Amino acid sequence: MKISTKGRYGLTIMIELAKHYGEGPIPLRKIAAEKELSEAYLEQLVSPLRNSGLVKSVRGAYGGYMLANPPSEISAASVISVLEGPIQPVEGIENEEAPQRELWLRIRDAVKNVLDTTTIEDLAQYTEGNVVDGYMFYI
Repeated sequence: MKISTKGRYGLTIMIELAKHYGEGPIPLRKIAAEKELSEAYLEQLVSPLRNSGLVKSVRGAYGGYMLANPPSEISAASVISVLEGPIQPVEGIENEEAPQRELWLRIRDAVKNVLDTTTIEDLAQYTEGNVVDGYMFYI
């Protein structure tokens, strides 16, 4: 399974919103400028995040986006599933022979477990070279 830029940049949006949680709406142009990403592309990604109820939008001069729930209540899996679809390492698992099918299902379940148990808050608190509260990423 390969996560595209949709999933990666969608997580970037969510992490940046989590870092500013409780401060009001954050304009996408600020995130785009800080991360050197296309604002137009981020606009395309934030729409499904808003439609799924993960973010809220605020219009106006001081508008932007903010998380709809606390970052501790939003899993990485919810973001990835909205932007990438179901987690599936290979297509047609049901057609594979039993030993291979079991392997692909185990891989899918391991990735799903990591995404399900990692919150946006976990990702927002992570800093390079420092694992907050001993949190480790294993697949």
